[in-house]
This record gives sequence, C-alpha cells and structure tokens, in this order.
Amino acid sequence: MADPKHPQGPIATLFAGLMAITALGLTGCGSDLSDLQRYVEQTKQRPGGRIEPIPEIVPHEVFVYPGHERDPFDSAAIVIRMAETAARSPSGVTIDPDRTPEYLERFPLDTLRMVGTLEQSGMEWALVRTPERTIQRVTEGNYLGQNHGRIDRISSGGIEITEIVPDGFGGYMERSGSIALTE
Repeated sequence: MADPKHPQGPIATLFAGLMAITALGLTGCGSDLSDLQRYVEQTKQRPGGRIEPIPEIVPHEVFVYPGHERDPFDSAAIVIRMAETAARSPSGVTIDPDRTPEYLERFPLDTLRMVGTLEQSGMEWALVRTPERTIQRVTEGNYLGQNHGRIDRISSGGIEITEIVPDGFGGYMERSGSIALTE
C-alpha cells in the first residue's frame, strides 16, 4: 500500500532496493584481486608473436584514353562541341542558346489548349490555356511547348507551329505541329 503522506512511496522503495543490490554487488569486486594479478603476470611471461611485414604497395598504372585530351569540365569544350554538332547536322538546324525561354515553353505541347482568338490593333492573337488553368495570349513569332515550338500561323481553327527536335545523329531537325481550337 502506498503511504498517503508520501505519494511516491512505491517508487522510492524500488529505488532504495536497487541501490542496496548495487552496493552488495560492488563489495564483492574490491576484496580479492590476486587471480587477476596472476593472469596479468602469466600473460606478460608469454613470448611475443611475430608481426607480418607491411606489404609493398604496387603503384597504380595510369592509362590515357586516346582522343580524350580535353578537360570535360572546361566550358570552352562545350562551345566547341556545340559547333561540331552544328557542323555535322545535315539540315543545318540549330537552337539559339542565348534566347530567353518564354513562359509557355515550360509546358508539353499536348497539355496546352487553344481556347479562342482575339484581334487587337490589326494583330491576331491566340488564347492558350495552360495546365495551371491560366489563359495566355500569343501571336506569330512566340514560342510554346518544350521543343522550341515557334508559332508560324494563327487561324480561327488553330495554331501552326514549327518545333526543333533532335534528329538522332547529334543534330536537330524541324517538325511541324499544331494546336487545334478546343470547343
């Protein structure tokens, strides 16, 4: 039973019991150390073991790959590689690396929807809905889609574009595409 004057009575009793057991256990350790001293003396009397010599380190053989003298992390190598790719491209189609991407180029072409047209100051505009449900106004010469799609023509039925895609041989080729008016 717990003492009403001391609500932590059982915990205090348990703690006192653990302290008593610990004290009894420690008293047995300090009385006779002769067997430990005898074991240490016997261990010291044993002959020492033979230590193996350190193995000789064989130097690593360096191999230089022929045709790979350029540093792959040098930015000049990237410019050279782009020039080589453009020279190899049979179609001569290249991507302008200095052109700032437009907002609609972050979306795949198949996720964009044409929802209408608008004429303002003699200029025809197409209204394009993004996957984020916003409406963007574009005209001929703007870009959309992830393959550098340039708008060539806007009509009441759709948008005609020319995309620049890899040709599979390290260069690029043009591909026609369109976005039809969504009802």
